Parts: sequence; C-alpha cells; structure tokens
Amino acid sequence: MWRDLAPVGRAAASGGYRRYAWTAADGDCRAWFRAQAGARGLAYEEDRNGNQWAWLGDPAAGGAVVTGSHLDSVPDGGPFDGPLGVVSAFAALDALRSSGAPLTRPLGIVNFGDEEGARFGVACVGSRLTAGRLTREQAYGLRDADGVGLPEAMTTAGHDPEVIGPDPDRLARIDAFVELHVEQGRALDLTGDPVGIASAIWPHGRWRFDFRGEANHAGTTRLADRRDPMLTYAETVLAARREAELAGALATFGKVAVEPNGVNAIPSAVHGWLDSRAPDQATLDGVVAAVEQAAREYARRHGTTLDVVRESATGLVEFGHALRDEIGRILSGGTAGGGTDPGAAAGAPRWAGADGGGRAVPVLPTGAGHDAGILSGAVPTAMLFVRNPTGVSHSPAEHAREEDCLAGVRALAGVLRGLAQDGRDRHAGAPAG
Repeated sequence: MWRDLAPVGRAAASGGYRRYAWTAADGDCRAWFRAQAGARGLAYEEDRNGNQWAWLGDPAAGGAVVTGSHLDSVPDGGPFDGPLGVVSAFAALDALRSSGAPLTRPLGIVNFGDEEGARFGVACVGSRLTAGRLTREQAYGLRDADGVGLPEAMTTAGHDPEVIGPDPDRLARIDAFVELHVEQGRALDLTGDPVGIASAIWPHGRWRFDFRGEANHAGTTRLADRRDPMLTYAETVLAARREAELAGALATFGKVAVEPNGVNAIPSAVHGWLDSRAPDQATLDGVVAAVEQAAREYARRHGTTLDVVRESATGLVEFGHALRDEIGRILSGGTAGGGTDPGAAAGAPRWAGADGGGRAVPVLPTGAGHDAGILSGAVPTAMLFVRNPTGVSHSPAEHAREEDCLAGVRALAGVLRGLAQDGRDRHAGAPAG
C-alpha cells in the first residue's frame, strides 16, 4: 500500500507532496482509497462533503467504530502526515481478519477531505462541514490563490457542492473514532516509546494580517518618503516570535503575499498569515492580541494601515477520558473490568521500559490540529501517535521508522478489536473536563 501511494502528488524538485483538495493528485489519492476498499470487499461511499468511507458491516446498525485520517498535504509536505493513519487503518483491518478476531460492531475507515487547508486556507474542511462547524455559506466563500472557489473546484472534480452541509445522522451512528497519526514532535523519541495516546489538542487558529501602504519606485523614492508595508510586516514577524516566547506559546508567519511583488517596487500591500497555538485559550488570546497591538504600533510609525481577519479558530480539545483510558487499558494489557487483553489476538503490544518491566503507554498533548479534534464535540474521539525520531513534520524530511509504523498498526488493531465488542459500554459524546 505504501509503495502504491508514495508517488502520488510528489514534487520532483523538493521530494515533498502537493496533494491539494480537489486537484488531480487528490483525485488519484481518492481512487487509491476506493481501490483499497474494493480489494477488501468493503462497502464504499462518498458522503455529501466529499469524505470517503469504507465499511465492514452495516453502519446503519449504529455503534460503529471508525478509524482513518486524511490523504491531502501541505505544500511540499511529508509522506506520513495523514496517509500513515489511512494506510495503518487498512493494515489493522487486515491484521484483525488474519487473526480471526470477531468484530460485533460495524468498522469504518475514513479519508477526510481537505484536512490541511493548503488550497482554500481553512483546515479540516471535510470534517468541519460534517460536524456543522463550517457553514455552507462560509464554504462557498472560500477561494484559492488563483481565485477558484470551493464550489467550482468540487464541481470540476465531479462532486456536487449543492449537497454539502452538516451530517448529524452519520455522526450519530459512530460510537468511537480513533485517528492514528505520526507524532509532529519528539516527545515519544525522548521517552523511547513507539506509540503514544493523545490527551488534548492545544487551541489554535489562523489570522490574516493585511498591511497596506503606497507602491513606489525602489530606486528613486527616499527612505523618509516611503510608506512601506513590508517594514511593518517584518517587525510584526519578530513581534510574534517575541510574544510567543514570553507566553510559552507558538506563533508563526508561514505564508506571505506581496503586491505588486516586483523586485524594484516598494509594495503597496503585504498579506501575512499568522498561525498561533498555546496550551490554553487565555494564553492564545493574549499572544494574538499582543501581536496585533505591536503590528498596529509599527503601522502607525511607518504610515501604513492594518486590517486583521480571523480565518479559523479551534478551541482546546481534551479527548474524552473514558475512551482515552479504555484505550490505555487495552494497550497496556488490561480491560475495564480486568481480565485478558482484548487486543492480544491481533498482536497489540505490551510496552516494555528500558529495564524490561511493564510500562504504561505515554499520554501527551499536541499543538497540531486534526479531524479527531473537530469531531470531538459530536463523537467520542481519541488519537494514537507513532514515534517521529526527528520531530520534523510538514516537510519532505518527515520520517517514521518501519518498525514503529508496524507497532502503530498492531496497536491500532488491538484498539479496534477492544472497542468493537458488544459488551463494552458506549461513551458519552462530550469530552471530559
């Protein structure tokens, strides 16, 4: 599976991936997913928002256990972010079938569309639409860098944009969603564990800073006469780094657009996109407010203007304790009521520490957003992380060792078997506080 998927959307110059929503590369990824479902005799469907589903059993029966992730990428992204969760889902199903494990609940595998937001600027479009966290009107207003609207892009790719919107009936049939993902950091590498469990996703968001000044000739305009928005932007970038350091948060200007974008022209406008994340909402709000305040002061000094537009925001997601703890018991060899490990037949690992003794699976937070976080308000959700030895992500250098990926498959298979049992309790939909 990995070899078949690896060439799709790969950029020869960088070695990274450009699998943007509703493009040819995205279509090839979707065809791959459908082929994998067909090869296993799974029921395939594409929902109203373009998300792909493969089912073992009848999802209409309710109580379904679902796993999966996404196949799209950031510009020149790495091979593991998203695809590892989808490939591992199919591999875990194969492991369960090989072991003869009885699955008494419907089991689903999903590929959520446009998770990265690389084309239209809003992350997790497929899951946001499904959960009602992105309205149809908001979705229709999305444009890519070439001015192509989301409805037009969907139509070109063969999907009807008229049907997009919330899908509560679908979500009501899901008892648990578990997303496996490569860790986007080095916490597991530092602890020496191949797999971990997510505790929470930091609150995060994206803000567009529009700096406007006056275009003029770079070779004839005195420095004192310039109204250069690039200066305001540059000082704001430094302010973002400073404020994040002071608050123990993260802030990044990772995308910029310049008008008229000429080497010998003072810009008339600079548009910069701020990505900020923090352990709690108050800290995040404080960092963004401080960056905006600094930017406005710089704009005043340089004779430029500033508008700030919040493009997306996601609050703190604390994954439900009941599901999270149940997964921890499954992976460490116990169950809610004691007894044998329900994942043992599927090869679920018992983690061993450096001294060879038993070891609980580590639980860790993340600053990265995921579809599991978007769905957490409507469906019990959890996440598994696979060790990333360098911590590099959103880059062609992103990597995970094969043995760790296989450990992730074994862990996911054990979790799916443990959850897909008639005897287990159904979880409350709201995350635990």
